[in-house]
Amino acid sequence: MKQLIVFIKKEFLQVFRDKRSLLLLFGLPIAQIVLFGFALSNEVKNSKIVVVDYSKDVITSQVIRKIAASKYFDIEQSMQSADQLQAAFKKGAIKMAVIFPANFAADLLHTNKASVQVIADASDPNVATTVIDYVTQIINNYNVQLGSLSGQPLQIVPEVQMMYNPELLGAPNFIPGVMALVLMLVCTMMTSVAIVKEKELGTMEILLVSPFKPLYIIIAKLTPNLLISIVNFFIILILSAVFLDLQVKGSLLLLTFCSILFILTSLSIGLLISIGAKTQQAAMMGSLMGMMLPTMLLTGFLFPVENMPSALQWLANFVPSRWYFIIVKQVMLKGLGIASIWKETLILLGMCVGLFAISLNRFKIRL
Repeated sequence: MKQLIVFIKKEFLQVFRDKRSLLLLFGLPIAQIVLFGFALSNEVKNSKIVVVDYSKDVITSQVIRKIAASKYFDIEQSMQSADQLQAAFKKGAIKMAVIFPANFAADLLHTNKASVQVIADASDPNVATTVIDYVTQIINNYNVQLGSLSGQPLQIVPEVQMMYNPELLGAPNFIPGVMALVLMLVCTMMTSVAIVKEKELGTMEILLVSPFKPLYIIIAKLTPNLLISIVNFFIILILSAVFLDLQVKGSLLLLTFCSILFILTSLSIGLLISIGAKTQQAAMMGSLMGMMLPTMLLTGFLFPVENMPSALQWLANFVPSRWYFIIVKQVMLKGLGIASIWKETLILLGMCVGLFAISLNRFKIRL
């Protein structure tokens, strides 16, 4: 028993001396509980909506106040034309629009029934369904209150319209997220073992004493992965069109350009991991764990970024997949052009150039 206790004590000391193991044992569970229990939620809050009131009567004012008082909605500046409303939906500036027609109160009092138009952006069907349910519940509660006060069965009926995805199919939101996830993981994992593999095999010395410059070595390592990733990109588009009937509504050339830019950014991340890693296993784990979770959790693919705490929203800005996810949705689903995605494109370009420059600077020409 004394020998067993000594060995157990030794193992405890060994575990507590290894700071990486301690971080894995205690840090990972705490991070997951905080993320999934507090930060990440399917509940949609502070959704930006527009309320258009053509009637401007007492009843519409009361309904608007109830919508504004809800924690689920953030009412933007009112719009008075259909063109402004259409432009706001295309830019992704709003999630929903509530439109009260003219003579709303008069129709309600004379016919005991009036309709209010509710338009939602269904490119993300989960968010669209949720915000429609929220506003419908608010209107139903007001119907009960109004009926009890007037003594008449007055009813406000929401007329729901879903834009960009009227059938509420999952593919329009699923495909852009899968594209970002697949391209990020494949590019990062393939490139993360490129440099460290040469170190483990002992062939890095041969490359370093060869006439090739470090830049040529890096370009040679990235080129095959770049071409393979571009082929994967087109395979995803073909499968989406054939099996899911999801066509590219915008410019295919623009989408291809932005995808190549995202692929280069992902390859630069993998290259940076490969230069810093000591073993292929460490590089693979670093690329898999370091890129998969941020891509899944901080892009808006599974959880709305707007609902997250400010710290996580700030952190999400450094995840390239978030910007690529926005680009794919805008171009592929809404058919928008460069005028609507220039900011996201410039961010990806800046990330690509910056990460490649850091990787080139950290690439050591001596072992």
